[in-house]
Amino acid sequence: MIGVILIIARDAPAQEKYHLVRCDDIGMCHSVNMALKKVIDTNLPISVSVMFACPWYQEAVDMLRSHPEVSVGVHLTLNAEWKNYRWGPVTGNIAAPSLVDSSGYFFPSRAKLFANDPVFTEIEQELRAQIGRALHSGVRIDYLDYHMSAAVETEELKQLVERLAAEHGLGIARYFGEIYSNKTYHAPLGNKIDSLVAVIDNIGTGINLQVVHIGLDTDEMRAMKDLNPFGPEDMSVQRQAELESILSPEFREALLRNNVTSVTYRDIINLTGLENMHRPTEIQ
Repeated sequence: MIGVILIIARDAPAQEKYHLVRCDDIGMCHSVNMALKKVIDTNLPISVSVMFACPWYQEAVDMLRSHPEVSVGVHLTLNAEWKNYRWGPVTGNIAAPSLVDSSGYFFPSRAKLFANDPVFTEIEQELRAQIGRALHSGVRIDYLDYHMSAAVETEELKQLVERLAAEHGLGIARYFGEIYSNKTYHAPLGNKIDSLVAVIDNIGTGINLQVVHIGLDTDEMRAMKDLNPFGPEDMSVQRQAELESILSPEFREALLRNNVTSVTYRDIINLTGLENMHRPTEIQ
């Protein structure tokens, strides 16, 4: 499955500038799903990574069934990081005791999960269950990726994700030579649109991946507090601002000005081929 990377193959222009927007954490909660609806309504080609272990994934699936043009991925999930809003294994906490805390929920961080010595077979069963739920949801699934990178923490787990992708004929995010950016996530409030436009104004040839975490600044989102010290305290406002950067006319104008082609993971798989996927040096 893992071969020599061909950034753009087949009939794609060699010097084309591609921009791929990937919306992470879809299905996490209602406010995230409603933010996704706003993006879909713009007709921007997008890829969305759905957390099939989360309570609101069914709402996301209902929406995505009506929009088959959206490229959907499984956001493989082994963490639940929000205070008072947790989720656990699709297989159930009794079937996966090493993956959960004393309350039966996923740990909030990779460090706490792996400090608990998770059993490899339990992780494999859980990832298979999440992929199985996705494949039976009625939505076309194109690729896999990984929430907080927990599912690719070790060499053994990287090989597992690669094997699962091969079994189901799926792509893997970051395995197509993507030039990665999540600058809007780290940009301060008030500068997220400018940050995204700057990325487009300086874009190079190849596949340029922009990962965004969108949401609406609602009471639901404001109530969610990250249990990890590295998480933003004003997460709700930050996600609203990331949404506004993707919806902004400045972003669309920058794409046109720089002759950038917006693509999805489905497009990239068709252009490059699953046989040419290649594990990146660094996975995020």
